[in-house]
Amino acid sequence: MQHAEDRKIADEVLEDFASFAAIPRPSLHEKAISDYLLDAFHALGCNVIQDASYNIIADREATPGFEDVPRVILQAHMDMVCVAAEGVVYDPLHDPIRLRKTGDKLSAEGTSLGADDGAGIAMILYVFRHAKNVGPLRAIITTDEETGMTGAQALDASALADADFLINWDSENYDRLTRGCAGSVNIEFHRKISRREPPEGSAWRISINGLLGGHSGERIGDGRGNALRILAQTLHALKNAGISISVSSMSGGSARNAIASEADAVIVTQAEKADILRVIAEVEQRARIILKNVDSALQITLSETEPPARILSDADAKAITDALLLLHTGVYQMSTTMPGLVETSANLGLLRIEKNELWFSYFARSSIDEKLTELVESCRILGQRLGLEAEIGTPSPGWRERPKSALSDLMTKIFEMQTGRPIHVEVIHAGLECGWHIKKAPQLDMVSIGVTTHDIHSPQETLDITTIAPQVRLVMESLRQIADGKCGGK
Repeated sequence: MQHAEDRKIADEVLEDFASFAAIPRPSLHEKAISDYLLDAFHALGCNVIQDASYNIIADREATPGFEDVPRVILQAHMDMVCVAAEGVVYDPLHDPIRLRKTGDKLSAEGTSLGADDGAGIAMILYVFRHAKNVGPLRAIITTDEETGMTGAQALDASALADADFLINWDSENYDRLTRGCAGSVNIEFHRKISRREPPEGSAWRISINGLLGGHSGERIGDGRGNALRILAQTLHALKNAGISISVSSMSGGSARNAIASEADAVIVTQAEKADILRVIAEVEQRARIILKNVDSALQITLSETEPPARILSDADAKAITDALLLLHTGVYQMSTTMPGLVETSANLGLLRIEKNELWFSYFARSSIDEKLTELVESCRILGQRLGLEAEIGTPSPGWRERPKSALSDLMTKIFEMQTGRPIHVEVIHAGLECGWHIKKAPQLDMVSIGVTTHDIHSPQETLDITTIAPQVRLVMESLRQIADGKCGGK
């Protein structure tokens, strides 16, 4: 049960959030939301810069008498992962997010919500409006966090150089404070494909559905199923059973950093439907045993479809299927220093055929940058063996935990004072822009926080409204105590 003042805070934050939801903002298409934020911070009397990458850097002057207080940066990102539930018509470049409030939960109608990281931006605006007796504040709202962190990469180091503290507002549990994160690298495998006339036979669509999917960092340690891997296993099993198939198409996944929850392929074969179903049932049964108590709603279905005009060459189909089978997806290694923390993982996230090229993304994370270097090299070798070009993205550096963090200590104490419960301090197996920030500005004492959200990067994404006010209060009091000299500085 929220108090009236908490509801008032949450309502104002959600009002801003609703404005963001009305503006389509998938990664790499952020100009409209960036322009909106430019105007919003200008309206608050801030000195605002919109850089060439559409990052927003907004400065709020210190309260008179607090000009010598160390500068604090509040940071979030403006893009979102745009995915829709099966059967939902949704154009992420043009359609707004339709919000749905159920009790204390906020979700979207059939799509991802975008609380990652619209909630962070909305709370920063609230703080900029209402903070009193604080030093100089800077808001940095970046672009393209979700697909490459290119906004953080492009951010001029001068935007970070004159601050002592940075609070990143992009984590997912209000009672957790993050002090370190994994680095990452995106690898895209490409192959030029050739097509030919289909053989005689019936056309069938094999569909993988029912999996939970979810964030490929936070949820990778759960052991959830990957639809792209299961699709490849199904095609491989059919051939192993002596069933001759020709593949016309393969696709699946929604984003490189989301565990693929759906995938399908269209095949042409002269085999009997009963024989195909028998093999599919065997694959499904084996997968259900592996995924028991984790992803039990898996379904592999077979449906007759229109005969395709062209099919992939056998060599193309085999190369892609083999790659999906050989590339490990899931946890590579657990941390040897922090029990329960995933150290290194990789995810098969997205597969598409576009014109005469087939490509899929492989997204790796590790808290040890050198492990990513090793994994990249193994991917190059595998690609060469299978006739695939491995396009390596710019690695995002990890954020190593600071041995002593005055900001973390301060916010830990304030949270317990305000809520009567301890905050859990952690290092996470997910990517945060803090890795780029600390690389450019090693002096920064940083933490990451956020409201409680569930199932981000999926149509099931929800935000717990009751966690908004505690987060706002935590930051407001932290800024006040920093202004009072209780957090040191340079």
